[in-house]
Amino acid sequence: MSLFTRSRQLSDTTEGRAEPDDDTGTADPEGSTGTADPEAGAATDSPEGGASAQRPPSEQSPTAKPGWFGWRRRYPRTARGVFVGTTVLAGALVLFALLVPNRIERIEFASFVRIPAEGVLLAGLLLALPSKPRRIAAVVTGVFLGLVTVLKFVDMGFYQILARPFDLVLDWILIENGTDFLRETFGRTGQVLAVTGVIILFVALLVLTTLAVVRLTNLMVRHRPVAGRTVLILGTAWITCMTLGVQIGTVPVATKGNAEFLGNRVDQVRAGLADARVFEKQASVDAFAKTPPDQLLTGLRGKDVLFTFIESYGRVAIDDPAMAQQTDAVLKEGTGRLKAAGFESRSGWLQSPVTGAGSWLAHSTFLSGLWIKNQQRYRSLTTSDRMTLTKYFGKTGAWRTVGVVPGVRRAWPEGKYFGLDHIYDSEHLGYQGPYFSWTPVPDQFSMEAFQRLEHGKKDREPIMAEIILASSHNPWSPIARMIDWNDLGDGSVFHRIKKEGTNPTEVWKDPEKVRAEYRKAIEYSIRSLTEWVERYGDDDTVLVFLGDHQPVPTVTAGDTGKDVPVTIVAHDKKVLDRVADWGWTDGLKPAENAPRWGMDKFRDRFMTAYGPQG
Repeated sequence: MSLFTRSRQLSDTTEGRAEPDDDTGTADPEGSTGTADPEAGAATDSPEGGASAQRPPSEQSPTAKPGWFGWRRRYPRTARGVFVGTTVLAGALVLFALLVPNRIERIEFASFVRIPAEGVLLAGLLLALPSKPRRIAAVVTGVFLGLVTVLKFVDMGFYQILARPFDLVLDWILIENGTDFLRETFGRTGQVLAVTGVIILFVALLVLTTLAVVRLTNLMVRHRPVAGRTVLILGTAWITCMTLGVQIGTVPVATKGNAEFLGNRVDQVRAGLADARVFEKQASVDAFAKTPPDQLLTGLRGKDVLFTFIESYGRVAIDDPAMAQQTDAVLKEGTGRLKAAGFESRSGWLQSPVTGAGSWLAHSTFLSGLWIKNQQRYRSLTTSDRMTLTKYFGKTGAWRTVGVVPGVRRAWPEGKYFGLDHIYDSEHLGYQGPYFSWTPVPDQFSMEAFQRLEHGKKDREPIMAEIILASSHNPWSPIARMIDWNDLGDGSVFHRIKKEGTNPTEVWKDPEKVRAEYRKAIEYSIRSLTEWVERYGDDDTVLVFLGDHQPVPTVTAGDTGKDVPVTIVAHDKKVLDRVADWGWTDGLKPAENAPRWGMDKFRDRFMTAYGPQG
């Protein structure tokens, strides 16, 4: 090898090597006189006047290959385009993460043309830090921003189902319930695909936001003067817009939404941690704890008392103009048929602690007289000695207490807490028909099974029953329909009825179809119950039925109320006379201005009305 050749190779190698990142900002590869390597910052023109990227591959040194296989040197314009494109995408992703709201209905164009205070402050901080701390801070910021974005997406889902944000302390148990719902609605394959997709998106979002922040940080450092002026201008613009209240439509241009979002989360965590102590104090107070058994519920002795929950039966089914006419017709028909059979009814409103889902929280609130608004309270309740309405019936010794819970399809250890003598779950009702999406047993069959297994027996003692009707459970497709009670058999007839029903995948593509199917499901549940009373009720039948919560926001269409109807039906006029001072509306439909109580108030008012002083 000649000395000239060796010298030429050393010169090529040196010039093809990337410049190091210089915190002082003196190294500006893209501002050099030659064609700059857009990502590594390497000068690609040799001092001899020949662009090395234009030499034949055989003349290039194998150690001087920026990019994969030296593609950036061979295709400088493409490399430049890739650099600009990925940088723009990184900026768009970071801006999206900073500005995206945590509720779907708030996502609009104006949301993404705001100035985020957090972004301006982070950019200034990253510019001010020395090299090593800056790199660490950029990675931490990217991961944190990704986690915040994930939390916003989770909030979107919770608002769509429960009309509230995700609780970082108390809601983790609901993830398991959500996956169970996916399996029961869309099958095992649908569940696996959905969970896998969520995990992939979670990891991808964390990685991409981190890479994006690191990339933008490196770019700011290479162009420190321009970046510094930009941060100063944006900061000034933010202060000006905040001071003057500048808006695009109803959206403020200057925002500190992420700081407020995280501040609310900190408050939520503190409240969640303190809630256990608050609940323990509330649970220690029970007005009937020392009441002798012979003085409990004396006004109902000898009666069969049924507490029946209709899944998702909320105020929207009665008040919403798109449903009101049909639902009103069903309630009027039921009122008329029951009156013809000798029954009277009174109706009012209760406020549920939940909306969209969480039926067990509403059931335990109604029965315990405590506000069970989260899973932590539910677990505390079901491991305590707090007396429930069902337990007080059992304490008297005057009733056999049973539960009909077709939605339960596996071990339910909490069932023992409610003090029921016997529980009939989905496996013990004799049903041989198909599931209707989530619903294991149609309501009409559940009521007929209760008649066969308990109510219809001869020479029995009075019954207090807790019955949970599940046909109106989300996704409301397909739903059963009423058939002749004599044709129910073992439920096999529902195979044909299910085939006649709708496909949930198709229904959920259109919110109006969802709302229509929800209404039909509520109508079916109401008819199942009222026809049972008409067919099997007698002089000693007392029925209390209510909704457990409002349906999901897709159905409520923006209504954030938590009211549900509640009705008492009885053949004996004396039963309803005891609640005459409640001011409830005659019939199955409560008036718009009928009394509205918290669901936790019902237990004590009911026990007072039907006690010795009622």
